[in-house]
Amino acid sequence: MKAPLITTLVALALLAATAAAAEQTREGYVAAVEPICKTNKQSSDRLLKPVKGLVKQDKLKQAATAFAKAATALERAQKQLAAVPQPPADAARLSQWLAKIKGEVALMRTISTKFRQGKKGPASSLAVKLQNNATKANNLVIAFQFNYCKIDPTKYT
Repeated sequence: MKAPLITTLVALALLAATAAAAEQTREGYVAAVEPICKTNKQSSDRLLKPVKGLVKQDKLKQAATAFAKAATALERAQKQLAAVPQPPADAARLSQWLAKIKGEVALMRTISTKFRQGKKGPASSLAVKLQNNATKANNLVIAFQFNYCKIDPTKYT
């Protein structure tokens, strides 16, 4: 009668230890998401670097295409980031951060639409809103000390 009880207790202890080990830490989270952000940043840099010049030259359709492609890449990254287990203590903050990133995708798509319509002024106004949103997103996760997950749209718009 004692053997099954001991076996059950050992199994429960192992299960508890496994669950504790599986709990995500902030450092583990950063290590998991930085490669995703790095890939997205490289893609964004490649796609959006020429946008300022394109807008100055009134090549708005090309700028629109660049923003649309960058929005698609950011959306893909946002979905990958959302799939990474979050540290329980930071879950609320990270959910807000991911929502801000999702908002940036929507803003980038709208900017693309405005450029495609030839509406340079409204697109520029939305670019300012994009920068403000990025600052708010960055402030949410400043404690994580991200290298690649910091958003900097100022160099593109």
